[in-house]
Amino acid sequence: MFGKKKTTTPIDKDQLELIENAQKRIKQKKSLYIHFVIFLIGAVFLILANTVLGIGENFTILGKEWFLYAILLWSFFFIYHIFNVFITHKFMGKAWEKQQLEKLVAKQQKRIEKLKSNLVKEETKIAKSDVFNATTSLSQNTTSKKHSPELTIIVAAAENDAIGKDNKLIWHLGDDLKRFKSLTNGHHIIMGRKTFESFPKPLPNRTHIVITRQSDYHVPDGVIVVNNLEDAIDAAKKDSQPFIIGGGEIYKQALLIATKIELTRVHATFEADTFFPEIDTNIWKETANTFHPKDEKHKHEFSFLTYERAH
Repeated sequence: MFGKKKTTTPIDKDQLELIENAQKRIKQKKSLYIHFVIFLIGAVFLILANTVLGIGENFTILGKEWFLYAILLWSFFFIYHIFNVFITHKFMGKAWEKQQLEKLVAKQQKRIEKLKSNLVKEETKIAKSDVFNATTSLSQNTTSKKHSPELTIIVAAAENDAIGKDNKLIWHLGDDLKRFKSLTNGHHIIMGRKTFESFPKPLPNRTHIVITRQSDYHVPDGVIVVNNLEDAIDAAKKDSQPFIIGGGEIYKQALLIATKIELTRVHATFEADTFFPEIDTNIWKETANTFHPKDEKHKHEFSFLTYERAH
């Protein structure tokens, strides 16, 4: 009842390109042939116009008839046409263009990889200068653990290590804020610029040390501004227990040299843009754990954890 549906053989991209190139070559050769015929007819016409019809018979250039120069000039264009069809196409065709493009792409890719490599090296160098210089400075200036300050990290982090979003706290836990105030009261608190700017005003009865690369950063009286963690620790050397209070990058650097972590672990996960580094239990030993259930003042369960560096 129904006729068989005709099937068509698909033409892939390479075959289509070959067909298009072949059609283009045919047009080029046809154009050259037409140019050749017109050139022959035109040359004969110029000679007859001068010798038979007498057009410009008295006009010469350097003692030669003008039509000779006209034919010579036309010959140049005709030879150029031949060169373009046969020579240029052969040595500068699609294959040549593809090869040149691949060379340029490879060259640019190599430059990009080199720039990436230099960037990684520079970032590593900066990180080492901030972190390892602080470590070296502490080890050189400390004769014994008994007389060295106990650098403590204090932080509240969710189960997925989230600590903040848009430079703001994600939760409000009254007892956690009370614990923070109790532990840091009377001490130096070290922080990054963004953490400091998240406060409405400096916290009372604490010495604020702000780390920033800005040379002209303005702060209220009593706030100390430094350029790196090493200088921050040096500014707090008279304090027996200075605290690191954020943000994420400062925590990451301080984790290499701190002696204690006071962590409020919020038992939930949150969307965030700032995270606390993962605690390596091979390095840090849990020494205290106090659980706090949800209640009318606290929307989330949480635990107060204390970690000390294992030796």
